[in-house]
Parts: sequence; structure tokens; C-alpha cells
Amino acid sequence: MTADAVSASVVESGGAALAAPPDRGPRRNRAAYLRYGAGKLGGAVVSLLAVLVTSFFLFRLIPGDPVKTMTGGRQVSAAQLASYRREFGLDLPLWQQFTDYCGKALTGDLGTSYQFRAPVIDKITEALPNTLLLTVTSFVLYTALGIFLGTRAAWRNGGPGDRLNTGLALALYSIPSFWLGLLLIIVFSVGVGPVPGLFPTGGMESGGETGFAYVLDVAHHLVLPVVTLVAVEYGQTLLVTRSALLDEMGGDYLTTARAKGLRDDLVRRRHAVPNAMLPTMTLIFVNLGRTVAGVILVETVFSWPGLGGLFYQALSVPDLPLVQGLFFVFAAAVIVMNTLADLLYPLLDPRVGR
Repeated sequence: MTADAVSASVVESGGAALAAPPDRGPRRNRAAYLRYGAGKLGGAVVSLLAVLVTSFFLFRLIPGDPVKTMTGGRQVSAAQLASYRREFGLDLPLWQQFTDYCGKALTGDLGTSYQFRAPVIDKITEALPNTLLLTVTSFVLYTALGIFLGTRAAWRNGGPGDRLNTGLALALYSIPSFWLGLLLIIVFSVGVGPVPGLFPTGGMESGGETGFAYVLDVAHHLVLPVVTLVAVEYGQTLLVTRSALLDEMGGDYLTTARAKGLRDDLVRRRHAVPNAMLPTMTLIFVNLGRTVAGVILVETVFSWPGLGGLFYQALSVPDLPLVQGLFFVFAAAVIVMNTLADLLYPLLDPRVGR
């Protein structure tokens, strides 16, 4: 080939290179993720609206007259009952009650509690920190415990430790939380035989404590509710982590890592566990929302002054605005956490959402 031909070839190839479109891979991936995220957010909004509608009609199926319940069995005239119904809008047609409820809810007004004569949002805001203290403490402990024991059980699959951990997790996971809570109260609060009553039977504080003594008092009351939630919930995290890690243990990359001379502990921590954490990360977000919504029985058993105890108290009236507001909060916690898990998963595994 002549020099001129070579030069022409180089020019042509360079021109082709200059004319070639830039790599659009990152931009395409970003667009795909935005479409994926928009779909998930749209589904979450639709779910929240469905919960808003369901909460209105569902609790009107509860038998009983809330106005008569609020009078506490006292002799009340028909005129007084009519006045109460007019005050709370219960004399309006059902369709008008529904439209008023939806219109106010979309502006953040969840109505006024029948029994407390206070805005529902204020009662929720007042009880929410107590529920978060219980649920977040329990969530951190049972998540850490489940991941730790799940990785240990999978890495020693079939051994005595694996069989013991798996069997105990399945047994505790199948126990109703209220039954376990009552059992703990009987053993560790009331005392059985040589076991003295070590913890309070209920409540969040003894009263009269300030400063660091108050913190210790709340922690003392927190022990049994937290133990109940941790015992019932850690098994699911353990089983999911164990199953995911077992799927990874046959991978060629682990064999390569061992062939390079890495210790077994490093192979597990640096290679196997990070890849096995994808299903567990989804479960973590789902569990956080589910724990917030699932503390009703535990808070009721231990008389914990949170959203769960407030929900039980509202059901006994029935305090319809308060029940509806709490139901919406519980459902929203689950929906929001599920949506966050969906949005996070493609960042952990790029194959999702494409």
C-alpha cells in the first residue's frame, strides 16, 4: 500500500471515529432508572389514595354508635345525641362525609378525635416518638442479629449451629407476639418460682425521674417490649440471609478468591456476604415499615403509650377519625418503605429496572 493510500485510510478512519456518536450507555441507564422510579412512585401514590378511601369505609363496618359510646352509658336525651352527631358531622349523608374526609385529608387534616376532642394529627404526632423509640430500637437489634446468625448458619451449612439457629428462628417466628409478651410479663415482671420480677409490667416510665435517671427508667421499661419484637422478627432476616448466602457459596468467584490464598473469613466478609445482601436489603426496608405498622399488639400488651396503644384505644369507642388516621399512617409506612426498597434495588443491582 502506498503512503498516500495509508494517509487516506487514516483520515477516513479518523473521520469515522470523529463522526461516531458518543457512548450513550450512562445516559440510557439514567433514563431507564427515571422511568422505573416514576412508575414506582406513581404506584405508591395510587396505593396511598386507595388506603385513604378504604380507611373511610372499612371502619364504618364496626358495630356500635360512637356518639352513645362517648356518653359513657349516661342517660342522654335525643336532642343531646343529635347535637353530638351534628358537632362531628355524623348527621350528614355518607357520601358527603366521604368527600369532606378526602378533601381535608389531602390538605393534612385528618379530622378531630371524638374522645380527645383534639385534632387527629396532634394525637399522632404526640404518640409517634414513643413508637419510633420502640420500633427503631427493635429493628436495629433484630436486623443485626438476623444478618449475623444467618451468615454464620449458611457458612456452616448442615452443622449443629446451623440446625440450632434455623430451628430456633422458625419456632420464634411462628409465635404470636402478644402471647410471647404476656409470657415474658409473667416470668420476668410478676416472677415465677425462684425468678423474681425484674422489669415493669407496662408503661414507659415510672414517673418522677429526670435527667440520666429518666433515660435509665425508660430503658428499663423498654427491655421486655424490645425483646418480644426482636425474638419474633429476627428469624425472617436470618432465613433470608442464610438462603441468599447459600445461593452464592457455589460461585466461581469464591473458588478464585480461595485459590488466591485468602482466608475463609475474608472470603465470606469481602466477597460472599456483599453479593448475598441484595435480598436482605429489600427485606430490611420492608421490615421497617411493617414493624411500625405491627406494634399494635405489643404496645397494647405492655401499655406502651405509642401509636399501637392509641389505635387499640380508638377502636374501643370507635373513634372513627382517629382510627382512620392511624390506619392511614400504618399503611403509609409500609408503602413508603416498599417504595424506597424498590428505588434502592436498581442501585445495588443494575439489572433491575432495565
